[in-house]
Amino acid sequence: LFLIVCMFVFSRLADLMEQHQEELATIESIDSGAVYTLALKTHIGMSVQTFRYFAGWCDKIQGCTIPINQARPNRNLTFTKKEPIGVCAIVIPWNYPLMMLAWKTAACLAAGNTVVLKPAQVTPLTALKFAELTALAKFPKGVVNILPGSGSLVGQRLSDHPDVRKLGFTGSTEIGKQIMKSCAVSNVKKVSLELGGKSPLIIFNDCDLDKAVRMGMSSVFFNKGENCIAAGRLFIEESIHDTFVERVVNEIKKMKIGDPLDRSTDHGPQNHKAHLDKLVEYCEKGVKERANLVFGGKQVNRPGFFFEPTVFTDVQDHMYIAIEESFGPIMIISKFSNGLRANATEYGLASGVFTRDISKALYVSEKLQAGTVFINTYNKTDVAAPFGGFKQSGFGKDLGQEALNEYLKIKCVTVEY
Repeated sequence: LFLIVCMFVFSRLADLMEQHQEELATIESIDSGAVYTLALKTHIGMSVQTFRYFAGWCDKIQGCTIPINQARPNRNLTFTKKEPIGVCAIVIPWNYPLMMLAWKTAACLAAGNTVVLKPAQVTPLTALKFAELTALAKFPKGVVNILPGSGSLVGQRLSDHPDVRKLGFTGSTEIGKQIMKSCAVSNVKKVSLELGGKSPLIIFNDCDLDKAVRMGMSSVFFNKGENCIAAGRLFIEESIHDTFVERVVNEIKKMKIGDPLDRSTDHGPQNHKAHLDKLVEYCEKGVKERANLVFGGKQVNRPGFFFEPTVFTDVQDHMYIAIEESFGPIMIISKFSNGLRANATEYGLASGVFTRDISKALYVSEKLQAGTVFINTYNKTDVAAPFGGFKQSGFGKDLGQEALNEYLKIKCVTVEY
């Protein structure tokens, strides 16, 4: 009966989110700067799908029986049980405020835990609206708790608190390291971290060039570049490099930059001024290191935190912009003829390959050190597919069945009879 109730309230919450999707998209757009049409389809749409997906898992969390002592198999019974961890803390970023909430909270609650969620200080509004919807969906009091505030105060307190047994975090690698240290010192909390990225996108000359240009632009400029899996560096085969760059610049010139609530806008403002200033500084470093600034590189001459979609070419491996994540609409292009340097990064969140040769694509996908590999597409995440990185992009998974294990503990029981 309890599991049926859980499935019911999850489904009711998803229905309420869908009923309020236009309001949620408007709040998300105002709060984060996301273009309304994208906020409605992706920020809100995928959040609804996530809760519907995990509603189906509520009654399917189960252990297994394990044969032991094969010499006397009928004298022992060993089985495992998957149990909730208890109080879980979740700290989310500002680029996809509601979607990041949904990715972590849905799995956490489906596993039977209670959650204390800290939204980003600059984007708390959809989290507060979400709390209202959980009350309307009849979630028991105390199961979902939203605690806005700064990371240095609220986030640190959650990391340190002895009653919190699990912390899930999405954000920068620098902050992730601090959280991991605090969780270890406090009470050895279970931790999952989805951190920075510098995802390589490799485009071979035998690709579908029309699609590669379209998806290459999406890989960088989607959600104003404020996207954890954004292609941080494009490797373009030399024979198509110039054509690719020319076509990208022509398409950028067609993009409409403006009010995110305008349904015809393609590119909205960056999230906040400090981030905009970092993007300006990032491009100045690229120019100083003599990368070729082909287009953009500066703030748009209009009120608001608007930054031009930007393209750099002739980027060398040692350059700052080849190493560090921008988290903005800045395309970093390097050409190649022989050999690739796609794994020459401390990050390993996502990656991509464009080629008509499926054998080549699968071979490269095996060699790429990244938690996600896209072949002839990009940004194609799904609620049923596990998502998470390698190396300094963190560990643990959001979405899919694997996400449930981040919020469960496994108990092994052995009986002799």
